[in-house]
Formats: sequence, C-alpha cells, structure tokens
Amino acid sequence: MAKQNIFDAIVVGSGISGGWAAKELTEKGLKTILLERGRNVEHIKDYEGTEKNPWELEHRNGITQEDKKNSPIQSKCYAYDEVSKKFFVNDNDHPYNPVKPFDWIRGNHVGGRSLMWGRQSYRWSPLDFESNAKDGHGTDWPIRYNDLAPWYSYVEKFAGISGNRDGLSMLPDGEFMPAMEMNCVEKLVASELKTKMGRPMIIGRSANHTAKIGTRGPCQFRNKCHQGCPFGGYFSSNAATLPAAFATGNLTLRPDAITTEILYDKETGRAKGVRILDSNTNLTEEYYAKIVFLNASTLGTSHILLNSVSEVFPEGFGNSSLQVGHNLMDHHYGVGASGTYEGFLDQYTYGRRPNGIYIPRFRNLDGGSSAGYLRGFGYQGGAGRGRQQGEGIGTSFKESITEAGNWSMGIGSWGEHLPYYENKVTLSKDKKDKWGLPLLDIDCEFKENEMKMRVDMKNSAAEMLEAAGLKNVSTYDTMPAPGFCIHEMGTARMGKDPKTSVLNKWNQMHDAKNVFITDGSCMASSACQNPSLTYMALTARATDFAVSELKKGNL
Repeated sequence: MAKQNIFDAIVVGSGISGGWAAKELTEKGLKTILLERGRNVEHIKDYEGTEKNPWELEHRNGITQEDKKNSPIQSKCYAYDEVSKKFFVNDNDHPYNPVKPFDWIRGNHVGGRSLMWGRQSYRWSPLDFESNAKDGHGTDWPIRYNDLAPWYSYVEKFAGISGNRDGLSMLPDGEFMPAMEMNCVEKLVASELKTKMGRPMIIGRSANHTAKIGTRGPCQFRNKCHQGCPFGGYFSSNAATLPAAFATGNLTLRPDAITTEILYDKETGRAKGVRILDSNTNLTEEYYAKIVFLNASTLGTSHILLNSVSEVFPEGFGNSSLQVGHNLMDHHYGVGASGTYEGFLDQYTYGRRPNGIYIPRFRNLDGGSSAGYLRGFGYQGGAGRGRQQGEGIGTSFKESITEAGNWSMGIGSWGEHLPYYENKVTLSKDKKDKWGLPLLDIDCEFKENEMKMRVDMKNSAAEMLEAAGLKNVSTYDTMPAPGFCIHEMGTARMGKDPKTSVLNKWNQMHDAKNVFITDGSCMASSACQNPSLTYMALTARATDFAVSELKKGNL
C-alpha cells in the first residue's frame, strides 16, 4: 500500500449526497479522499458564460444541431443550453443500452448534478415511509419519518431552503429561510383552490437563498442556476459542502477517477478500499480506507457494485440478496394543463424568480387506493405574462411586441413510481465503453398503476385551473421515458431483511459493515416529492452513525 493512498474514509461521487458525506466526515476529523469520475469544476472560476446576456452568446443561448447530434439525450433536458451544456456528458462518449426507452441525464464533474438541479426541496411525510408496509409494494422502510426529522432540520439549516411553514400533514414543515412571493394570479388561484376544493397551493420550497448564508447568496433572481451561480445563491456541492470540507484540512479531492470496483477483504469481511481508473491515462490506482461511502448516483453506484465481483460476491459486491440493480424507479411526469387569465392587466412581475408554486399530494392520503390506483402525485408550475402576439409589420410590429400580453398559468404533475423488481439495470455482456468497462443495460418502464394515475394527473390539473377561473384550459401528456425526470432511485434499497434488501436502517450494507450508500440507490420507494433533500438527510444521519461506530471499533 502506498502511504499516500491510505485514508480514514473514501467517498465516491461529489454530487449532492457525496458532497454532504465529504463535509460531515471531514468535519468529524476523518482524513477523507473524494473520488470524482469527471473533471474538476471550481466554484465561480468555471462558470464562464453565465454572466452574459443571451444576445451576447453566439447561438443566443440556444442549442445547435451539433449539440443534438453529440448529446441526443442530454440536449432534451430543460436545463441544457449553450452555457450549461458543459455540465452535461457527451452522449456519444458515454453510451448505455436502454433495453426499454430510458433517458439518463448525467453530469460527470466535481459537483455533479448539484450544479444543474431543480432545487425543489421537500421533506417526505410519515405516509411516504409507511406506504410500502401498508400496501405491500416493495420492502418496508427500516426507518420512519421521526427517525429522519432531526436530520432534515440539520441539513436544511446549512443547505438554505426558502419556504413557508404551511402546516400540512402530507408535506411536513422544515427550517426555512424567508419564502419567495407568489404573483397576483398565483395568489388568486391559491385562494380559489383552498376555498372551492380544500386543496393547498404553496410557494415552492427551494434551495435558493433568500438571505445570505455565510459567504453564499443571496439569490439574485436571475434564474440561471443551472449555468452555475457565481453568487452562491443556491445550494451546490461546489458552493457549500465542498468548501466546508476543504476548510477542515482533511479533504483530498481526486477528479478524473473512475471507480471501477470495491476491494473486499475476505478475512475481515469488510471492504478495504477501491480501485480506480484514471480517465485520462487509463492507469489504475488503489485507495484504502476504514470506511467507504458510495455516492456515485443511483446508476453509477449500481455499476460499481455489479462490476465488483469476487469469490465471495460472484453477483456483485454486497449482493447476496440479489437486489442490487433491481427496483429502479423514477417519477413520471410531463402531464398537466394550462390556461389563460383575463384580469390583472395593470400588474406585472419583476425579476426572474427561480421557483414556482407547489400543490402537494391530495390523493390516497389514507394510504389506500380509493382513487383507483396506489400512491399519489403533486404539481409544480406558475403564472406569468408573455408578450403580445404582434400586429402589422416593421416598426409597428416591433412596437406591439414590446407590450405585455395576457396572464397564463400552467401546472405539471410529478407522480410516484412503484418499486418493481423487474425494473432493473445489469452489466452488458458484450458492449463496453471507451475505457473497456461494460455498459449498463437499463430495463425500466412505467406500468398500469402509473398509467391510471396519469389520467387523474391530467384531468385534475384541468379541473383545478377551471375551478380557479382560468379560461382556454388545455391538457397535455407528453409521456417522457423513465429517467427523464432525473429522479432515478432504488437499486440498492434499504430494508429490514438482508434477504430482500441491500442496506440496513443506517444505510450500511448488510454484507459489508464499513460500506455505506446514501445516494438515490438507497431508496425503498419514490414518493412523489423531489428526493434530493432526503438524500442529504440520510447522508448526514449515516455519516454520524459511521463515525460513531468507527470510534467504538465496530468498523
């Protein structure tokens, strides 16, 4: 063992959960190496282009045919533009095999998708942690809301979540910075929905900083978050957790390091480290540590586990349950409604609020299936004023389109995806990437329960907008493939029984007690809320337990 390659802890992946793992482990005194398969991205320095206006960019911030050719999957993402595309992989260089349609949106660089994420940050409710046990789908969560509640509070205070305390059982309150404000149409719709249908509509809870947090923020209301924020106006690994980890003096960052496998010590029954492949030189290195945190993203972690075969684990590291790679979930969305509002022509908005409204789940809140399907969905959206359509030609046309048009509002739904064993990822037996590693075969679909839910998602959207007084209401259902919501999770799930799960209640592998997984792969169900805040809380909780066990000599 090279002395310089020995650490107290290894963290694989530098995105939202990996950044938190690095922060917590280093602040607790552990010499930690953070392995990132992509290039380094330095906060502020590497956000070039975000200071420019669209007309100052060659393609007016649009995407080109060349972009679509090189990245046919990534370029479909709402956050992909002329400036931000550097944070997305080139699909041609990073292939995978979709057995069924699957859009894998990725960013391989320091900070991962924490640079481009949508920032919506919601706690899960007690119902979400109980749903598997109540209706029998998936395996029962080994924790409940009360186990995670103090850790939600812990990460919210540091991450910086803006929002209101709304007192909703299906969407627990958190530790919030001042909330952003709804505009006049949104306030009207919220009032109408509460009065006529008894449904709450709240301002989104977002990891945009409405007040300064140390050196971060406040948010400038530019709505360019996905391009990298030089003001530190939202939570990202690069702006928040990694600077905190570096400040301890205990962090070593190793970019361009593709983790290929976990090294297992048969005598101790523990992992002894990891093997990496340098993405530039193709040379391999090994790093050793007392504990390993896998935070390489759901599919990245699955690849590492499945690729780590040995005499003890012929089906992949820690896979005695044969659950690794299975139970893949994503939220299904791309369905909703929009309409116009004829009033408030004397009012307009100022700035570009990087947030919208949220309508929490209102179906099956008793845990049953009275709606004709299991689980539920929520909505995100917002209202705004566009421009006039324009009349005439030349000067008169230009002048007419400078005038504001009517108000309109749209809401789109995010629905829960049940855990199905047959939704899975496996390693290709014959296809390899440019580094000689097997491609991932991704076999995932939405099934009957999700399809029944989508009908309700669409119809309920129209019903609510019409009840609120909007006109010309129309619905849509674009039916994106799984993966496109970028909330993939579930392939190394937590559970009570080692025979049916990969991790215990501390995110600790049943088969190797010094390996922890706290990215999306650990999830036993998907709920319908955005999951990143839950990843943060699980990571903080798991690192606290891991260091405690390490000090006791149990690891």
